Amino acid sequence: MREGWKMKVTKAQAQANRARIVETASTLFRERGYDGIGVADLMGAAGFTHGGFYKHFESKTDLMAQAARCGIAQTAANTAGVDRNAFVKYYLSRKHRDNPGEGCTMAALGADAARQSEQVKEAFAVGIEDMLALLALDAGSTRAGSIGTLAHLVGAIVLSRACPEGSPLADEILRACRSALLPTAES
Repeated sequence: MREGWKMKVTKAQAQANRARIVETASTLFRERGYDGIGVADLMGAAGFTHGGFYKHFESKTDLMAQAARCGIAQTAANTAGVDRNAFVKYYLSRKHRDNPGEGCTMAALGADAARQSEQVKEAFAVGIEDMLALLALDAGSTRAGSIGTLAHLVGAIVLSRACPEGSPLADEILRACRSALLPTAES
């Protein structure tokens, strides 16, 4: 093989590579925050060099918005068809709290998103609407009730994660919010 020869990447492979980068970024942003990881480290974690970043994205902000949409879509897909009480129990669990990279993008990055560009905020707004639609599927729920439930869930995870690891308060927050959202027999 001649030196400098490069194999051309098919359109399908380029799309698969882009999806891998977005999924990796979605996980790493949820774990470390938007400012907690740079483009070079994101690309390396996805198995690519930093140099290829701009073939896929206009900017880090572009990737942040796409990663937010990806993470929110994953939450929505994992939530679809799940009974409200089962969703609340899982969402307000130690497992969800202790694994931000696999958890809800809103809880992991909502505060960060508030300080980002309109592009990132728009991705969150669309995701919030999607989550509200899923929560509204319960019979008798109102939009205001769905907003209250979502705010309760996200806020509980944010507050619980803000406590020191192993803190009794962190677990107490989850228990109190489960009790507030679930019938006593369910919590």
